[in-house]
Amino acid sequence: MQREPDDTLKLFGLSPKHSGFRPHSDVRLRFVTVVDEPSASVPEPLTLAQLAELAGVSKATVSKVVNGRSAVAPETRALIEGLIREHGFRRQRRRSSPAAVLELVFHELAGDYPTEIARGVGQVAREHHMAVAISELQGNHVPGADWLEDVLGRRPAGVIAVFSSLTDLQRERLATHKIPLVLLDPTGDPGHRVPSVGAGNWNGGLTATRHLLELGHRRIAIITGPPHALSSRARLDGYRAALDTAGVPVDPDLICQGDYQIEDGLTHTHRLLRLPNPPTAVFASNDGQAIGVYHAANRLGLRIPDDLSVVGFDDMPPMRWAIPPLTTIHQPLAEMAGAAATMLVTLARGEPLPHHRKEFATTLVVRESTAPPKP
Repeated sequence: MQREPDDTLKLFGLSPKHSGFRPHSDVRLRFVTVVDEPSASVPEPLTLAQLAELAGVSKATVSKVVNGRSAVAPETRALIEGLIREHGFRRQRRRSSPAAVLELVFHELAGDYPTEIARGVGQVAREHHMAVAISELQGNHVPGADWLEDVLGRRPAGVIAVFSSLTDLQRERLATHKIPLVLLDPTGDPGHRVPSVGAGNWNGGLTATRHLLELGHRRIAIITGPPHALSSRARLDGYRAALDTAGVPVDPDLICQGDYQIEDGLTHTHRLLRLPNPPTAVFASNDGQAIGVYHAANRLGLRIPDDLSVVGFDDMPPMRWAIPPLTTIHQPLAEMAGAAATMLVTLARGEPLPHHRKEFATTLVVRESTAPPKP
């Protein structure tokens, strides 16, 4: 429809009389309708995880580049920085408060040991209406960078590291993000900076060996845990102390280094029983190793305790049903785990701990796997 000049001027709030306006007879006003074309949608910047996937590297590596840290190869850094320039980077929003979750970290999930620990932590978590998240380090005793990034992303109320340890940098980053840490059955000396819970390992080693000495044994072998583990060294020291107190020389041939595995008991017992002067008793540094000793004795046609006495360490529930039931050192793993969880909840509330180190006593549980040696 064609508009008259008067109508056109009215659109702009004007009239032919306004300011002496006089339309020229040859003037034609053309109206052009401008239709805005839909603009292409702008993609959102990438998250840290998306950048890592696109670059084919870990999230920890991208995090180092984003935060300007070193220890990244120049080629990798250039690749990630190029991706950030091209796609942008979007930081994840942090929760305003920690999640009601206790993070429980094991070096490996195998045997009854983690079950007892999880049971103790779970009980305390339920009392405080919290959940438990479990992660495994696949046999490693120090978490990797990816694990730390995942934990910082989850932002739990706190972390319990079981039979493992964190680097100083990892501890500092947890502290920076207000995530408390407690060590349970630590592999090394935790010092006073990090709260920890452990057991009387030295006294347990002393008590186990003394029990065998009191039965009349003098050729007593020990299968230890890994040399880096504080518990292993303490149990070996207790074994040495008991022999020294009784005036029995320590025979290096009877000290076997293990890794808290069933295979340790099987392999070392085969060697020990082939010695010219074999032991009459074996102190296994955990119940798993003791089961290995049982298997080796059975294969060699020996009976427990008639031909060989065996003492374990831990007192896992199935050991009372072994044939014969195992004499062992009881360490209250579930109670230890509960204490660690209670410490963590206290720290998460911002309250001080009455003690930074808590140690539980170990006790001897005598069953049917020990007896006096044959005359």
